[in-house]
Amino acid sequence: MGENTGGFVDPSDGVLTEAAAVFGLLASPARLHLMWALSQGESDVTCLADRVGGALPAVSQHLAKLKLAGLVRSRREGRRQIYYVDDPDIVTVVRVTVGQLTARSGQVPAPPVRRLREAGV
Repeated sequence: MGENTGGFVDPSDGVLTEAAAVFGLLASPARLHLMWALSQGESDVTCLADRVGGALPAVSQHLAKLKLAGLVRSRREGRRQIYYVDDPDIVTVVRVTVGQLTARSGQVPAPPVRRLREAGV
């Protein structure tokens, strides 16, 4: 652990490296759009490709990277693979970040602070 400054202890180098890897994965607009879509509910790759406007093979590759990183999980439902986000903290990060940036752009009002606090932010 690092230095204690203002009541906060700096995270270890390992934690910072892992966090940077997660943010690196989310730095792709296509993967971030997929995470945004999945933060609102599970879906199969065909529906996700339609929603984000991507080619099926490209969306599948993005989902494979997100799955390998542990940000997304999947389950089989008949012949379909259903993807979902199983980490409420990642959902919160994506929703708050995209929501705030959307609000700043003037597209929709920002969610009330009360709702953000209820989400654990």
